[in-house]
This record gives sequence, C-alpha cells and structure tokens, in this order.
Amino acid sequence: MNIINFTPYSALTGGLLIGFAAFIFFIFNGRLSGVSSIASDGVFSKVNRIDNLLFLIGLIIGPILYSFSGKEIESIITNSLPLLILGGLLVGVGTKIGNGCTSGHGVCGISRFSIRSITATIVFILTGVFTVLIFGV
Repeated sequence: MNIINFTPYSALTGGLLIGFAAFIFFIFNGRLSGVSSIASDGVFSKVNRIDNLLFLIGLIIGPILYSFSGKEIESIITNSLPLLILGGLLVGVGTKIGNGCTSGHGVCGISRFSIRSITATIVFILTGVFTVLIFGV
C-alpha cells in the first residue's frame, strides 16, 4: 500500500457526503439518484424534468466550484480521441445492459440490499481489478 496516498479521512468524508446526497435526493424526490437513468431521461422526461436538469447541472458545477479551492486533482487520461469515444460508447452500452451505472448500483442499490446491484457492483470492481492487472495501469 502506498501510505503517502492513503487518505482514509477524505475518503470517509466523501463517502458520507455521497450517501447523504443520495438520501436527500430520495427524500425530496421519491426516487433514486442513479446518474445514468437521470442522464438518459434528461430534460426530455415529461416528469421530473427540472429535477433532472438541476441534478445534471450540479454534476457540472460541483467540480468547477472545487477548482476554486486551489487544490489540484492529478489525472492521467489518454489524448487519443478515438479511444475516448470508444470508451464513452462502451460505458453507455454497459449502463444500458446493466440497467444502471456504478453510482446507481453502488450507492443506491446496495443500500437497498438489491441482489442485482450487489452483483453488478462486484462485477464492476472485478472488471477494474482485471483491467489494471492486464494493462498494468
């Protein structure tokens, strides 16, 4: 384990904030806050149109506000446009096949003890582990 990058307090704080936000979203809207379903419904849904729009705007504004804190997030990403497009398409197809994304299954589904969500989250994690093992990221 890399002890320099071990950040249990910030990870715990972030997890608590995500869980609390999902709880508040459910209390006020009566539905789960899975990003893929909200993004696919988007502003074109006949119900919850403004809720969907505000949720998506919040996903964009959050990182912008964080950037004003002066802290920098190190990120390594490919500069290959075809690879980025392919990755985005695969994520989109995967969320449709899996009936949800990691946020929906991992945060909201597991908290409801959904077997489908627990299984999906285990598959997400194992796929990530195998990807790192294969490509040595």
